[in-house]
Amino acid sequence: MKKFIEDWNKYANRDILKENSQPIDFSGFRINDELESNVWQNKRLNPQVRRKLIHIVKNFWQNLGLPTLEIDDITFTGSLANYNWSKYSDVDLHILVNFDNLPGEDEITQALMTSKRASWNKKHNIEIYGYEVEIYIQDSREIHHSTGVYSVLEDQWITEPEKKDFTIDKQNVKVKAHHIMKQIDKIEQSFRSGQYVETTQDVNRLKEKIRKFRKCGLEHAGEYSPENLAFKVLRRNGYLEKLSALKTSAYDKEMSIGRR
Repeated sequence: MKKFIEDWNKYANRDILKENSQPIDFSGFRINDELESNVWQNKRLNPQVRRKLIHIVKNFWQNLGLPTLEIDDITFTGSLANYNWSKYSDVDLHILVNFDNLPGEDEITQALMTSKRASWNKKHNIEIYGYEVEIYIQDSREIHHSTGVYSVLEDQWITEPEKKDFTIDKQNVKVKAHHIMKQIDKIEQSFRSGQYVETTQDVNRLKEKIRKFRKCGLEHAGEYSPENLAFKVLRRNGYLEKLSALKTSAYDKEMSIGRR
């Protein structure tokens, strides 16, 4: 885990900032005095918000078509369940299920669930007081590295957040974010040159690297790690959306036959 981050740093620090000068806005990374007052009331989830979130998950789960698979819990996590919330925050809603109880082949069913989750998030634009709802499906046995986790079903904190000051290593975050941005820009160049198969392969590889990169940062240094903050920068400036769009466009081009 630690070695992965060290290896990444050795590669990423090669004059990245000189090659990519896109500004990064750090104004959204701060600690607030209180939890978001529309969402939380006396450190408990707003009852109206709680009812709405449960209703959203029930509708999503019914459409998923897995009636025999029971939900162990629904958790609310992420920055909006913490003191570092901002205008960029989402309602991160995790549906916890035991993946051992999945019907059929595990990998196929998990892939189907992931696909339907992504499709739902893309199709819908549900907001809670201006914050977009994002649904995730999580193995209930998986450790979730977050300093704020609330059980929506039990209506209580699993991990109650504490207000702690932190210092952002801005230079490190910039280096990491710019390194990934540069790779995404290179993939875009491949797409524009008609290398559609290579584009799809490169997107898949980079997405896995980003996933591992962020996971290692969370495990090693928590939510304020340079790796997790770099991920948030990429999400806020549209680069993660751009990466997904490149994969979709490359596949469409690869499968198409042009007019004569």
